[in-house]
Amino acid sequence: MKNILLIRHGQSEWNKLNLFTGFKNVELTQQGVHEAKKASENFKELGLKFDLVYTSVLSRAQKTAKIILEGLDQLEDLTNNHKIIEDSALNERDYGDLTGLDKKETADKYGEEQVYKWRRGYSDRPPAGESLEDVVLRVRNYFESEILPQIHSSSNNNILIAAHGNSLRALLLVMDVYQINEINSVELSTGVPIHITYDNAIFQIKS
Repeated sequence: MKNILLIRHGQSEWNKLNLFTGFKNVELTQQGVHEAKKASENFKELGLKFDLVYTSVLSRAQKTAKIILEGLDQLEDLTNNHKIIEDSALNERDYGDLTGLDKKETADKYGEEQVYKWRRGYSDRPPAGESLEDVVLRVRNYFESEILPQIHSSSNNNILIAAHGNSLRALLLVMDVYQINEINSVELSTGVPIHITYDNAIFQIKS
């Protein structure tokens, strides 16, 4: 059995301000750092040693992974062995023209129903941005070409993926853990890990 631990980055500065973040590179808040440290403590209790780590190219995901690995005394080894892999395919969804806007003010301007579709609809794109369907496409391509072969490798039993709300939702769809009609109700809290197991070609959440 393989273990894939998914974690949304800790609270960022723009999460705290309730702004659409997307591709904007913002830092973790002190709460976000605390969330990452707490996640590290949870992983320590599981007794897992990570063989491979994936993050996006955005600093909030990279910093979250770094804090977790530092807490597990695994950062130096994984770094030296080039086992921490960063790729834009795991970036957050691009919110386009909504980037930097206050979510409540945007809902007041365009209507809550429209903003809900932009945020949680599968095929709805915000102006000049990506839909979740677009994110699924880029995540699927990367997962099938890069991550899945590593999961199948006998040397990689425990993999950490530190990414973002929408790229992780996309991963959960690609893994068939959730279906399209379920994913809009899936809440991914900052800094809270999801433990996925892979056995007999099936991904599932460990209860």
